[in-house]
Amino acid sequence: MKWTNDRSDNVDDRRGSGGSGMLVGGGLGTIIIAAIVFFLGGDPSAILNNGSNSAPQQTEQRQLSKEELNIREFVRMLTKENEKTWTNIFNQNGIQFRPAKVVLFESVTRSGCGTAQSEMGPFYCPNDQTIYMDMSFFNELQQKFGAKVGQFTVAYVLGHEYGHHIQNLLGTLDKVDQLRQSGRYSETDMNRVSVANELQADFYAGLWAKQTDSREKILEPGDIQEAMSAAAAVGDDNIQKRGQGYVNQESFTHGSSAQREEWFMKGYNTGDIRQGDTFNALLK
Repeated sequence: MKWTNDRSDNVDDRRGSGGSGMLVGGGLGTIIIAAIVFFLGGDPSAILNNGSNSAPQQTEQRQLSKEELNIREFVRMLTKENEKTWTNIFNQNGIQFRPAKVVLFESVTRSGCGTAQSEMGPFYCPNDQTIYMDMSFFNELQQKFGAKVGQFTVAYVLGHEYGHHIQNLLGTLDKVDQLRQSGRYSETDMNRVSVANELQADFYAGLWAKQTDSREKILEPGDIQEAMSAAAAVGDDNIQKRGQGYVNQESFTHGSSAQREEWFMKGYNTGDIRQGDTFNALLK
């Protein structure tokens, strides 16, 4: 992947700063985090049932290595390219764009949705419109889920989380939360809604890749294949096979490997935000 020269000021690198994290808040943000914990094979009840009385966890204070500083610059560049691309798309559709914040952390930190922990994987918190990323996730993505990890893997994951920010700005996350809180839908139905929500974020990641490459020529041979490898690795069917040895489609919350690849590529191939109605496609 080719780097561009622009950098975003909306990246907060908390690695090496020390400190602690405590669980606070609730609502949709907490549910999103719980979904991520489940997706990584953990127990979401630890998030959903925890309260603000949780004891803080201390993190180490240290200087960042040259490699970590380089990662910071890479994430700042990716964040800026997301900001530029989505500003253009929103302007074309007469909508005001607000950039997301990106926080790099290690082990644990505070977020507007509660404690951010490395075990959760990258996630978006709508309460503070911030993406939280512990970069150790990418080692797990390769070692535990079998993905081919490179620079564009990071770009895909950040693009997916930025896609959730776009959903927040467009009101999609609010509508999903209203459906969940209405109590009118079964767990299976809400799982299908969750899948549609996640696949739309994959679509937005592909759309970002297409439009950014059209403007900046960032893609190199193998980049899209890296994104496809990551998308397949975090498909619900792949995770369930590796974790429990069998697949239960009714419990899917993020989509199968094939679905995740399909919707990323639909965003990339069309470059058209109007083609990203995953809800209509899945909830007919």
